[in-house]
Amino acid sequence: MIVLDVRGVSVRYGEVTALDEVDLQLGAGTVCGLLGANGSGKSTLFKATMGLLRPYAGTVRIRGGDVRSARRAAAIAYMPQAEAIDPDFPITAREVVLTGRYGRMSIARRARAADRTAVDEALARVGLTDLADRQIGRLSGGQRKRVFLARAIAQDAPLLLLDEPFAGVDRGTQEAMTTVLHELRDDGRTVLVSTHDIAGVDTLCDRAVLLAGRLLADGPPSEVVTPEVLGQVFGMPPVREGETR
Repeated sequence: MIVLDVRGVSVRYGEVTALDEVDLQLGAGTVCGLLGANGSGKSTLFKATMGLLRPYAGTVRIRGGDVRSARRAAAIAYMPQAEAIDPDFPITAREVVLTGRYGRMSIARRARAADRTAVDEALARVGLTDLADRQIGRLSGGQRKRVFLARAIAQDAPLLLLDEPFAGVDRGTQEAMTTVLHELRDDGRTVLVSTHDIAGVDTLCDRAVLLAGRLLADGPPSEVVTPEVLGQVFGMPPVREGETR
């Protein structure tokens, strides 16, 4: 089943074309890496997928329906790169994760047993059960990243959009989060990850999409993340771990 179906999507900001006729189809049970330099269109593609901006050409469909219907059905979970949260705000990790269930609650936002179970399971999945009731500001940066990943998981959406989830985390946290994303893939979820980590894309992703305003390459990382394509995307091939120029 096609979960995310992007067809001929073009987006402009004034006279500037941010995306030019991008096609992307993702099925269930995959982790896809979205690679590109700053300004390559990664964030724009995320916004178009979430219905936060309307393409001037092309369509975005989620599981066969339009984006508006997908949002109403809580079919898209999003983890932003940076969370605007006051570290002194009196909210616990558990309460942050519970906000991921709001789309499935009534207007009164009263948590049901199913919501509480989903929160507990998400926290367990990211290894934060013991810290569930700790105030968010008392967690490390890596632990907070895992809280926000747990919130996305708790939404129980078929499509997860993760914007630079590994930015600012240590190697151990990155490896733990990668394991979780692979488990989600094995559960049939579709994960689209915006990342700058060229060295780690082979381990993380089944598929890589490289953008530079338009789609330059799409396929298994071992086949498409080549020096030639990286040169087009970044202007010069980035150095992988263990390599020198």
